[in-house]
Order: sequence, then C-alpha cells, then structure tokens
Amino acid sequence: MISNTAPQAADAPGRAHKLLTEEELLAMPESEYMNDAQLAFFRNRLREIERSLVQNADQTTEHLRETQFVPDPADRATIEEEHALELRTRDRERKLLKKVQQSLTRIDSGEYGWCEETGEPIGVPRLLARPTATLSLEAQQRREMRQKLYGD
Repeated sequence: MISNTAPQAADAPGRAHKLLTEEELLAMPESEYMNDAQLAFFRNRLREIERSLVQNADQTTEHLRETQFVPDPADRATIEEEHALELRTRDRERKLLKKVQQSLTRIDSGEYGWCEETGEPIGVPRLLARPTATLSLEAQQRREMRQKLYGD
C-alpha cells in the first residue's frame, strides 16, 4: 500500500525536506513541472513500489521453499496450480520492477516526466496513476491505435 503521508526525503547528505502530498503536487502550477520537490515525490513513490515488489518476490521464494510433499493427487494439483498462478504474478511484477528501476534512472538523468516520443510533459495526474509512464496520454493512445491497426 502506498502512503499519502508526507515522509522526509534527503536530497543531499545531512539535509532533509518534507515530501509533497498528492494534493500539494496536483495544486502546483505548470511552471513548477518536474521541479526538485516533484521529482523527490516520484522518487519516493517509485522506491516504495520497488520495495513492495522485492518483498513480494522474497515471500514467494520463501513460500515455494516451504512446500511439502502432499500424497493426494488432487491436493498436489491444487498446490501446483496455486504456485503457477503465484509465479505468473511474480513474473508480471518482475517486469514492473524493471520499469520502476528504469523510471528511477530517468529521474536521475532528468528525463522523468517527459514523453519519450514528443518531449512534452506526461502530466502529474498521469504519473500519479502510472508512475512508470514514459509516454504522454496522447502518445500512448497513438501507439495503441497503431498496434491495433498494424499489429506492431
């Protein structure tokens, strides 16, 4: 679960500042887009997601290690199906983790929040909904339409 409280974030050794809340972030003028405070907010949000995904992976690994032999074939089949579902979920999360880590790299490089295709702002509301977004809503819609039409 991602918290909307405003924790402290260090932007330099020994210096900390209060992170913005979602409401404060949304209330900022466009001229403040992707300033240090906004980047700190998204860096914190992405790190929370990253921690959660890594924790889920660790729990799955531990859960799979604890599995014991069950003599009943029906019970064994149920357990195997549960494991398969859990592994598919972790595979999706592994892909998301890669996107989260790429987004953190984009923050560090100054590219975060800007559309890969157009260079336009992605927008705070879209980034709140999908912190790993690399395309503006319009560019994403164009890409999906091309994929639908041409199967790219």
